Amino acid sequence: MADDLLRTRFFLGSNSPIGFVSKFDRVYDPHDGWQAYLLKGGPGTGKSTFMKSIAQAAEANGYEVELIFCSSDPNSLDGVVIPKRKCCILDATSPHVLEPSFPGACETIVNIGAYWDKDILQENRDEIMKTSAACSAQHARATRYLAAAGSLLSDSYRFALDCTDTAKVARYASRLSRREFGQPKENLGHEEIRLLSAITPHGVLFFEETVEKLCSRVFVIEDEYGASSRLLLAHLRTHALTCGHDVISCYCPMSPLDKLDHLLIPDLGIGFVTSNSWYQVKLSPFRRIHMQRFTSNELLRQRRQRLSFNRRASRDLISEASARMLEAKAIHDELEDFYISAMDFDAAEPLRQSVIQQMVLDDKIR
Repeated sequence: MADDLLRTRFFLGSNSPIGFVSKFDRVYDPHDGWQAYLLKGGPGTGKSTFMKSIAQAAEANGYEVELIFCSSDPNSLDGVVIPKRKCCILDATSPHVLEPSFPGACETIVNIGAYWDKDILQENRDEIMKTSAACSAQHARATRYLAAAGSLLSDSYRFALDCTDTAKVARYASRLSRREFGQPKENLGHEEIRLLSAITPHGVLFFEETVEKLCSRVFVIEDEYGASSRLLLAHLRTHALTCGHDVISCYCPMSPLDKLDHLLIPDLGIGFVTSNSWYQVKLSPFRRIHMQRFTSNELLRQRRQRLSFNRRASRDLISEASARMLEAKAIHDELEDFYISAMDFDAAEPLRQSVIQQMVLDDKIR
């Protein structure tokens, strides 16, 4: 693709201790004038290539784009967002199925499946079903490993929270917010939900370059157990929104429903990112915040062996989950071959050109 300066990278879903968790429904707001193109089709039908061409066309025309990557295959796209034009195209198939809320008015179905030879797929019906089941079985195994790791990490988190001076964290967050965010405003800021990191077939992947692009000042929060950093980030998020700043809240793939891992505030050029032993952030920090200052080290030492075991075992379990995901990826590649052989990619070309015209070139998004 053309120019990294026009591009940011995120995930919108990740494997987790509770299975695949999707944030795809938080990408666009129909009530704010957004248009979404929901891409349908099977594996191997060219959805990622289709979306890459949209991103290339947008960048060639000077638009900044947000690339959404697939956590099960980080080389593939799951979506492209063009914020200035308030439009996006998203892979709307499993495991992040999307259906239109206002079909035709706010969302357009883009069906690549219209260009496959159904007879070829039906001839391979049994093999397709068998391969799909084998892929799902590996993902289920990965989830079980992540669930075991999540249980250990949660145990460490709960104990660390009991050792944390929560009032001290709140006071520090207030001081930091007053210094960095200014005064409260009448209108609240807007929040976007994303994932900067995900559990992938290649381990934990973190898009550090996105932080570097959006934030000139990065606060690296050192917190091994995630207790005090969770409190700090929750306070900072609330303060930033109250002061009228738009934020990008990035959740933890190991606790994707309720734990912030990172908070980006692009209009201030400030980012807060969490670093620990299972992912050590390599960014050059504007400032490091050592969260152990809010925790009783004496109490932590009393459970040192337990915490050490949890750390080692959870790291091994996450590694094993990634290995199972890598097996799933290899099986998924076999599944793609069936669909590649059935696709007429040339026949789908006019559809691709039409979507580029609508999303990038037309004066008005349709």
